[in-house]
Amino acid sequence: MALSSSRPHRFLRPLLRGFHASAQALARAEPHEFSEPSGYLGSWEPAEDPREAWARLERLRKGYARDVRQLRRQYAYEVQLMEAERQRKAEARAEAARVANEERKAAKAAAAQTRAAARRAFEEDFRQTLMKERAEKLESWRKKEKLNAQKKADEKELLRKKSSLWLSEDKLQEQILTAITNTTPL
Repeated sequence: MALSSSRPHRFLRPLLRGFHASAQALARAEPHEFSEPSGYLGSWEPAEDPREAWARLERLRKGYARDVRQLRRQYAYEVQLMEAERQRKAEARAEAARVANEERKAAKAAAAQTRAAARRAFEEDFRQTLMKERAEKLESWRKKEKLNAQKKADEKELLRKKSSLWLSEDKLQEQILTAITNTTPL
């Protein structure tokens, strides 16, 4: 399968763009401070005696090992300092988050208490309104019942008065007997 000529550019362009960006970043960076030239470089002069050469080489190795140990100790110390600083910042950030969380919880609790107080006041007002309406309905119902009872009593009294006018007691027996004996077909 042959690759088209435009394909390599698609793959190389992001790579080249990355180099270009890093080159710009390097150009803007602060100038680098170079370390002092090493005394070891160019300092070797061959000795006539091989034992002397081996001894000098051993001294150079020991000195190099000593310098490396010292640099490693210094690096470890700096790493510990950076770790302590990072841990201090992390603790400060965690403390700030804890304080913010407590403040948020306190604000939330205060808002909840305010809402609860408003809800209780509304419920109490609603309960009072319901009780008032119930009392009014009960009073209205009692009045209606009283009126109905009064009407029934009045009607009974009126009926009793009218019936006593219609028939006297001595004629009532006679009237009942005639009603039983003389039935009219419908």
